[in-house]
Amino acid sequence: MTPPLALTALPQEQVATTPNPGGNALLDLVNKIGPPEWIPDWIVALHAVGAGVGILIGIVSLIAMYSVWMERKVSGHMQCRLGPMYAGGWHGWAQTIADGVKLLMKEDMIPTGADRVLFIIAPGIVLASIFGALVAFPISYDFYFARMDLGIFMILALGSTTTIGVIMAGWASNSKWSLYGAMREAAQVIAYEIPLGLALMAPLITLGTFSLLDASALQSDWFGMKWAIFTNPANLPAFVIFWIAALAETKRAPFDLPEAESELVAGFLTEYSGIRWSFFFMEEYAAMFLMSVIAAMFWFGGFESPATWALRSAGVEGGIFFGAVCFVTLVIKAFAGVFLMMWLRWTLPRVRIDQVMTMGYKYLTPLALLCVLIAAVSEAVKSLLF
Repeated sequence: MTPPLALTALPQEQVATTPNPGGNALLDLVNKIGPPEWIPDWIVALHAVGAGVGILIGIVSLIAMYSVWMERKVSGHMQCRLGPMYAGGWHGWAQTIADGVKLLMKEDMIPTGADRVLFIIAPGIVLASIFGALVAFPISYDFYFARMDLGIFMILALGSTTTIGVIMAGWASNSKWSLYGAMREAAQVIAYEIPLGLALMAPLITLGTFSLLDASALQSDWFGMKWAIFTNPANLPAFVIFWIAALAETKRAPFDLPEAESELVAGFLTEYSGIRWSFFFMEEYAAMFLMSVIAAMFWFGGFESPATWALRSAGVEGGIFFGAVCFVTLVIKAFAGVFLMMWLRWTLPRVRIDQVMTMGYKYLTPLALLCVLIAAVSEAVKSLLF
């Protein structure tokens, strides 16, 4: 059984070089409680998986509900409006809940001539992809759904499969507008996954690990000066490239061509209604949150903040309180990234599809490669001098 990272006795500089056999905090907890011996191990593991899936569904639902409310408030204030104010009382906090109830009650329509099987399962594939990617999302150093050395690799691999569901939805709808939107999504994701992955190489070279937990632990410092964005000259431009690519990956403006309502009615979503329609937006907001978590983990210290540094200095490390501080720190950083995405949506005009392709292939990819080169040279020089 793998010990929690926060409780290991390894020096921080050796954390990233130490492989671990993986693990699941829920399964570790069940094993500590000690299930009866007559219960097979596979049933214990299945219950742990079920509990993890339930927690993930709750997390995604809360992220989506809060993000929709937040988007309305951000857009309202940026346009000198108030946004939701009445449903639920304080600043319309229950407006998204009311929307969810409405979507559950709306009629589920399938167009004549549509491929019913693909049309029905496409939203599920999109949502399952983001659920799979969120498996690598750690709640704290001591609580994680899956502790793995290749956490970021798994997130990028599973997160990119959402495109399959989008193309399936566009093709199965039997609508030219939906098909156009799906093809735009495929072209856009292919163009921007390359610079996104390359930009991530810069902090990966700096930190020397693919693990989100280890990356966070290696950036522990009082003033945040050990954050990866400050420790290598290539990491700041690499973050800018990553963020632009993340906007395109999550279909956010100014890269919302797959859903361009002024041109394609609603793109690949045109023929969807009710709860199936909402699944696509749940995936979008969950993907925004996940991209912001990646940025926080590999550029901005992850769980680390002056609060965690002070607790660690006072000998308070591990346990529920320390884990809660880590979780709150990461959530604040993640929603700061979500706010930035919303800010950009209501600030920048939509980019034409030819400009989207040109930016991805002609400019961002070479610049990302240059950042990788600068990061590698910088780390080589530091190793020689220090």
